[in-house]
This record gives sequence, structure tokens and C-alpha cells, in this order.
Amino acid sequence: MILLKDHTSTELSQALIELAPPARLIRMLHAAAVRRGMTELPTEVPEMPRRLLEQIRARVAIPRLTLVNKVVSPEDGFAKYLFRGEGEGQFEAVRIPLLHRPDDKKYVVCVSSQVGCALACAFCATGRMGFQRNLATWEIVDQVTQIQADSEHPVRGVVFMGMGEPMLNYDCVIRAARIFSEPCGMAINAKAITISTVGIVPGIRRFTAEKHPYRLIVSLTSADSDKRKSLLPIERVYPLPDLLAAVRDYHAATRKRVTFAWTVLSGINTSREDARTLAELTSGLPILLDLIDVNDPTGQFKRPSTEEANAFRDYLREELAMPVQRRYSGGQDINGACGMLAATPAPHEGFVTTIVSASDDRTK
Repeated sequence: MILLKDHTSTELSQALIELAPPARLIRMLHAAAVRRGMTELPTEVPEMPRRLLEQIRARVAIPRLTLVNKVVSPEDGFAKYLFRGEGEGQFEAVRIPLLHRPDDKKYVVCVSSQVGCALACAFCATGRMGFQRNLATWEIVDQVTQIQADSEHPVRGVVFMGMGEPMLNYDCVIRAARIFSEPCGMAINAKAITISTVGIVPGIRRFTAEKHPYRLIVSLTSADSDKRKSLLPIERVYPLPDLLAAVRDYHAATRKRVTFAWTVLSGINTSREDARTLAELTSGLPILLDLIDVNDPTGQFKRPSTEEANAFRDYLREELAMPVQRRYSGGQDINGACGMLAATPAPHEGFVTTIVSASDDRTK
């Protein structure tokens, strides 16, 4: 059975090539399923032979995730969705509101690419789950399809920063990104689709060789190899010299400024020496540094004080001399912020919550 949302329109046409369906029909079905959330194929389409539609209906199905739970933060409007797919485990996506422009209100969706994660980053709740499985392409795509159907404003961006390491589910992630950006898919600008990695060097090199238009973010967090090993165990597999070689080649091929994410950990990676080591590591490479305050309910890692954070920004300004921005990590009160996704409910009562049972008609 061919699953809509699991293929690009070109792949769908190829899979149905023996039926010779008009390209317009394929694009229409694709848009209806991906963008508008159609749950069943139509029995009639104007100017299309009924027999052809019957043949397509016999070969094509529209899969759909089960929505298990939705919770909305009363503090900043971030919304967290808990889904169940075709395999074991549950996974989450987060709707990020960008409503500050009255004439351009929109959302970005942070999607998951795996159930759990094998990389065990020290400060990440998903990493503490361990790895369960990769998500299928349609399971990634339907996170956005369902969230769009549930949203007042359009989804105009997607970030692969939810549960899992995107580069370890490379084929499904790239196919999902293509579907998101197709005019007959979600029609999201490719530049508004971001794929993150904690440093999977072969994935970065393949991403570079295939010349994808999507944004790339590399989670760095420390420029000192020993310190990074204690925080991001992937450093033992793909050490900083290999990672930076791949990143420099990416810049050489694309001429794009490289974005590094830096999870800010009080007393651990906020010193002048940390800033100096980063400057030495990236010397000659145009970068943008995203600072993200850690979110760790266990209390093992703490956010810096205002004084510590400001001092670190000063060190970076003096030592690095590259653009630095502090990324707002919303949804903390619903366990929906960066590093907090672990397929868990909100920590306490007082939120706008919807719980959907598996028998609810809305999940079929």
C-alpha cells in the first residue's frame, strides 16, 4: 500500500506510473492530504475518470497519527502535542507562536524525528529515554498536518529540534523536509526549514554533497573536547577536529554562515576561556552562535544568573567577534522547551489541556 504523506509528489507519480495518472491529480491529492488533512481519498473528482480514482483508492492510503494529549502554556502560548504512530512509543511536537507582527501572525512547529534518542546528551530529557525507533516520513509530516489543522494561523516554519537526532534518520527527515517545502505539500519556504544535529559528521557531509536548501544548525555547547565528551558523548565518535572539518566544507560549498547552538550551563561553559577556545576552534569561519539556556528539571544543570549570562556575552563579544543571539526557549512550564521533550504530560495542573482517547473520532 502506498502511503500519502510518506512520499513527495514526484515519488507518488512514479509509484503509480502504471496507472498514468495526470500530474494535476497527484498534486491535488497530495495537497489535500498533507496541507488540508484529508483523511480519505475522494470517490469523485471533476474531469477525472471514476475508474482511475478507484484504481488509485485500491493502492493508496492516508495514514494518521493518534493525538494522545495537547497542552497549551498560559505563560507564552507554546503548545505541546503528544502523538502515537504506527510503532512503539509516543513522541511530541511543539507549536511555537510568532504573533508579534499583527499582519504576519504565524507558527513554527518543532518536530520529532525519532522516539527517544541514543545520543544521551547529559542535559537532555529525550536522551535519558534511550532510543526506541525512527519515525517514518509520514509520522514526521503528520505532526505538522495535524497541528496546522488545529491552529488559527498558518505554519510557516519547521525545525527538526524535537525528540531524536535528525541525522540518524536522514532519509525520512530529508523526504519530510521536501514534502514540507513542496508547493503541493505544506508550501513552506525551504529557508524556513531547519535541520539540527549534535554533530553526526557523515550526515553533515551527505547534507553538503546533496546541496539541500534547508538551514543547518550544529549543537556545539563546548569547544573543549574533554568537556564536550562529558556533556555530548557523540564527541567520542566524531571529535571536534572531524566535526569542524565537515562544517568548514559545508561553508565552502554553500557560502552560508554556520549556526552553532550553545546550551548555556551555569559554571560549566560560560567562562572567558570557553569563549576564547570557541574563537580558536572557529577561527576564519563565519558563524552565528545561538545561546540557549538549559532546561533541566532534575536540577543537575542550572541556568546562569543574569550577571553570569551578561559576562559571557561580553567575553564572546571580545574573544569571538561574531554575531551572537540568545534564543528564547518557550514552553518551560509544560515541559515543552528545548531539551525537555520526553513524551510526558505537563508537570502540574492549571493548563489548557485536551486529552484524546484512541477511540475518539478525531483520531481516525
